[in-house]
Amino acid sequence: MADESDPKTVLDTLFATIENRRDELPEGSYTASLFTHEKGDNATLEKIGEEATEAILAAKDGDDEELLAESADLVYHLLVLLAMRGLSVDDLREELEGRF
Repeated sequence: MADESDPKTVLDTLFATIENRRDELPEGSYTASLFTHEKGDNATLEKIGEEATEAILAAKDGDDEELLAESADLVYHLLVLLAMRGLSVDDLREELEGRF
């Protein structure tokens, strides 16, 4: 059994949850709302920009706790975007592995 603290397991579990919300569209789910938003991808793209800016500002201010929180928000919204485009964590993993 994989260690649940393993970053691969965490990302895979999060992505599976995102895909489930996309497919099931449970009422009241923030993630599902991103897939049904009338603006389409724009709401998610705006969130990515917002979270990236907040992460940058946290880093600039030397606030590591806030940097981690905003980085987690950024990664989450990037994973939502990948799911919207029919891409996967494995696709991202392959891209990253090709860089070293």
